[in-house]
Amino acid sequence: MSVTVRVPAKVNVQLAVGAARADGFHDLANVFLAVGLYDEVTVTPADGLRVTCEGPDAGQVPLDRTNLAARAAIALAERYGRTPDVHLHIAKDIPVAGGMAGGSADGAGALLACDALWGTGATRDELLEICAELGSDVPFSLVGGAALGTGRGEKLTALEVGGTFHWVFAMAERGLSTPSVFREFDRLAQGLDIPEPVASRHLLDALAEGDPDALAATVSNDLQPAALSLFPELADTLAAGHAAGALATLVSGSGPTTAFLARDTAAAAKIAEALRTSGTCRSVRVATGPAPGATVVGDRP
Repeated sequence: MSVTVRVPAKVNVQLAVGAARADGFHDLANVFLAVGLYDEVTVTPADGLRVTCEGPDAGQVPLDRTNLAARAAIALAERYGRTPDVHLHIAKDIPVAGGMAGGSADGAGALLACDALWGTGATRDELLEICAELGSDVPFSLVGGAALGTGRGEKLTALEVGGTFHWVFAMAERGLSTPSVFREFDRLAQGLDIPEPVASRHLLDALAEGDPDALAATVSNDLQPAALSLFPELADTLAAGHAAGALATLVSGSGPTTAFLARDTAAAAKIAEALRTSGTCRSVRVATGPAPGATVVGDRP
């Protein structure tokens, strides 16, 4: 049989970054919100491990064992004494190298799909443990909704969201690697006193109340200056969205996708159209959040 899992993208409504740790990682206060842009991962038994991909930017997705979906299948197989003989097919709709956790989503999707295909009986905690081994954003891709990530982002606390938030996302002409953005953050932070990252109480309250104006007043991303330093043209995209009436503008995660908070559906459509005609981005998508985490959406014999 085959199993298909749908997994959402994310936007970081707050990304507070601490100083570099001895292991090279950074402590974070990372407020994740899952949004309704999805990848789908379909897993089918095969003679060996194989990865294929379709969709926008599919040519940028690695198809070897470095792919997070392949690593997830290998990790689960090793834990349960199996061989990872599966064909992993990724239907890609989340931007690649865009700061929206597309690779992490594929890892979480493959993990849940292989678990269902093989009937391992793994607990949710076991799956989350494997997710954390795969990468800092992978656990949130599994759970979705909204959550505060601490540590390097992998330790999750679920958050209440009191309504639907409307977002517009502008995809850039090229990608940014997360490690390069963190290196630039460290360069810019040299000699500065970096405080311990803490989630904003006002932001958490805004999420719980479903208040877009209050959320707009509190969103923040400590990686944004580093992303703009490496990709200065993103400032033009942010300015275009602001001029079109976005309540808040920010770089999503490590970028280079830019995110625009809108008051409602009509405002989101207006902002999206303005961005499409601005000449400052490659493509534009509209989505709402929160969205559910990794979900089995199909299985067939």
